[in-house]
Amino acid sequence: MGAMPPLIEKLLQYVSEDIGFGDITTEALVEDDIITNAEVISKESCVIAGISIISSLFTASGCKVKKFVKDGQWVTNKQKILHITGTAITILQLERTSLNLIGRMSGIATDTRTYVEKIENAGLKTRIASTRKTAPGLSQLDKAAVKMGGGDTHRLRLDDAIMIKDNHMKLVGSVAEALEKAKSTVSFTKKMEIEVSSLEEAIEAAQSGVDIIMLDNMSPRQVDGVISELKNRGLRNSVILESSGRINLENLIDYAKTGIDVVSIGALTHSSRSVDLSLELVR
Repeated sequence: MGAMPPLIEKLLQYVSEDIGFGDITTEALVEDDIITNAEVISKESCVIAGISIISSLFTASGCKVKKFVKDGQWVTNKQKILHITGTAITILQLERTSLNLIGRMSGIATDTRTYVEKIENAGLKTRIASTRKTAPGLSQLDKAAVKMGGGDTHRLRLDDAIMIKDNHMKLVGSVAEALEKAKSTVSFTKKMEIEVSSLEEAIEAAQSGVDIIMLDNMSPRQVDGVISELKNRGLRNSVILESSGRINLENLIDYAKTGIDVVSIGALTHSSRSVDLSLELVR
């Protein structure tokens, strides 16, 4: 057998953390060699996410898995998600960690799909993106869940792209100076984004040749004003415009109607409710 993928190794560490010095309940009640079957079942309608990852976790632990659905698919209450065959001890020890991960990922994917479909139903084209407001240790899974829900993952890590934020600006100076310094240091293969909080900064950023401008905590009216002024100056088509901060389902369409290219929403990963699923042994 080849080397185990790093992600599966990490998930097995999470299982080990849950087991501690031993699953004393299961070890006291269940013989080592008992083979059993189990099913993972959804207990509410949701966009399921994490099935392929959790299947790999069970497989790496010696179980056989049959998948009834695919990641990113809508499922209904009481729908079967997985069928698992393996030792009873292994299945029971993986149960809670697996359900926690699928539940969290499915909650993120479901919320993401809700935002994406609201944009689509309004006939608009604004992209829904996440942020780096993820759970430490679970960033890879959180971002994967956003993608499974139809959203854009934005930066996965700090090394993905240049992202000049307000705290960087306090240390560097002007928008133009920050972009010039970044361009002279970082590879041409990396896109450059800068966070701005005013029309003047947005104009300066566009004139300096930045790839993406984030309009931070601006109202839809302010965003509309920035877009109009950039159009007047012939700068609109040279940049991707992103809105971030205080965007929710209630005001989403107001932002999208401005013609903004992307809205990024931290709540997708830091505030999504975990979906309810269960693992049940079957005879």
